[in-house]
Amino acid sequence: MNEVGDTEKHKLVQRETLQNLEREARSSYNYLASDEKSSTLRDGELLRYETATKPAQPPVTKNWVHFVAGGIGGMAGAVVTCPLDVIKTRLQSDAYHAIYNKTPKSSNPFIQLAQHFNETCSVLGRLYKTEGTRALFKGLGPNLVGVIPARSINFFTYGATKDVLSRKLNDGKEDTLIHLLSGINAGFVTSTATNPIWLIKTRLQLDKTKGKHYKNSWDCFRHIVKYEGYRSLYKGLSASYLGGAESTLQWVLYEQMKLFINRRSIETHSTHTKTTKDHILEWSARSGAAGAAKFIASLITYPHEVVRTRLRQAPLESTGKPKYTGLIQCFRLVLKEEGFVSMYGGLTPHLLRTVPNSIIMFGTWEIVVRLLS
Repeated sequence: MNEVGDTEKHKLVQRETLQNLEREARSSYNYLASDEKSSTLRDGELLRYETATKPAQPPVTKNWVHFVAGGIGGMAGAVVTCPLDVIKTRLQSDAYHAIYNKTPKSSNPFIQLAQHFNETCSVLGRLYKTEGTRALFKGLGPNLVGVIPARSINFFTYGATKDVLSRKLNDGKEDTLIHLLSGINAGFVTSTATNPIWLIKTRLQLDKTKGKHYKNSWDCFRHIVKYEGYRSLYKGLSASYLGGAESTLQWVLYEQMKLFINRRSIETHSTHTKTTKDHILEWSARSGAAGAAKFIASLITYPHEVVRTRLRQAPLESTGKPKYTGLIQCFRLVLKEEGFVSMYGGLTPHLLRTVPNSIIMFGTWEIVVRLLS
């Protein structure tokens, strides 16, 4: 009997001991933390638990970073591809159309492509021989003055619009419609802000007097305002708005290609960490996607480039009246006088310029964004 009583007392003591330990554990639970943050002199705080599977949120890039990076990327691309921009502008204009397009074009598209390429190279060589090295960089000053703010505004507006629309309309997520609306807004704002600069650049590149007509960009600006008025600085603006379709299409295509590249990257590197080589290859792929997007967008929307150049050129009839009076009238007149093929005049140098330009610009933009973020 005594042994049974002792056993019961022993169990009772064990139960009380366990209960005391449980109470102490509960009272000290709120004070559990790292050594740096713990203190027995402060009130208890409830521990916050976060699931380990919660995905890390990507860092948010400030809009001003896109503004700076876009300007630097645009500048890099413009300097490298300036000679081809001069050739493209001349092949688009009616003043040079008869001079540079003497060879009859084949009906075979592949032969025609080779003819365009040969024509571009011959114009480049002739320009260098007759007008010198400086002629290859005609209009670079206003081009840079135009490209830097234009690309800054475009990248800034696109990024800001995409951020606002995705938060307001799509719960912070991006989709094709968000990219489309952002591209349209960016093209509209950019065209309105920079049209006078592009008009001056076009006039300088079409000047055949070796600097006798327009001494520099400022002289060209003064001449236009004095003899044609301030409104003439916005000649070709309607065609520029139409050209916004090219920029919008490029953004949409680029975003879709970039999404595909990112998905492939996640699938490929799901089991191991990316190396420096992997990062370089992905950066090259994204830059190449920008060039491919520009190529497709240019082929679809190129005729507006020719019309815009003609409107900015502002040639006169023999009666002294403007030859081109508006967007639709210019389209019809060029088709009537020169045929549909003329709507793609200068396409080869345009593609030779804009595709590498886009690769350089978007590649530089991404690098600068990473450095500044």
